[in-house]
Amino acid sequence: MVGVLIMGFKRAAFSNEAGIGSASIAHSAAKTDEPISEGIVALLEPFIDTVVICTMTALVIVVTGYGEFGQQAAFEQAETIGGISLTSSAFGQIISWFPSVLSLAVILFALSTMISWSYYGLKSWTYLFGESKVADLSYKLMFCIFVVIGSALSLGSVFRFGDAMIFAMAFPNVLGLYILGPEVLKDLRSYMSKVKSGEIKRFK
Repeated sequence: MVGVLIMGFKRAAFSNEAGIGSASIAHSAAKTDEPISEGIVALLEPFIDTVVICTMTALVIVVTGYGEFGQQAAFEQAETIGGISLTSSAFGQIISWFPSVLSLAVILFALSTMISWSYYGLKSWTYLFGESKVADLSYKLMFCIFVVIGSALSLGSVFRFGDAMIFAMAFPNVLGLYILGPEVLKDLRSYMSKVKSGEIKRFK
């Protein structure tokens, strides 16, 4: 049970990025008079991504008997066959044309992930080294090189490297959340009191 929980936490962090501080880079670009309302919107992301979508996918895999792999093979070869192959096989048993749709969705997810993470990295890079053309081009070149390296590595190696980097990001971020917690709670109470009094509209 503990092992399943650990794997669940690892994959959940990899899936929705909750607690590692990356989503705040994207949400900080939003224009709003009430930052707390943006934070409430941000809370929906891990719920929809992990609780809804991942649970639906897991239920399909379990109900269909782990696709063509079977339960034992699916657990033994989790890193080699990958979650995408398992999901494709499970859905393909019910809807024959669905693997093609899933392949297109995976490509789009991969592209959107690369674009969003390149933006996160660029903002962090320019924060450290300044907004200059040299810093901008050097980051983009380095990002493209690592895309090629990551594509050449095995799936297990990519997951292990991703888990290590996520932990490296989560540790200082969670520490910062504890430090800023009282300030966030104060702002949340202020925002909710304004909502209840009708001073501002909910989630405006």
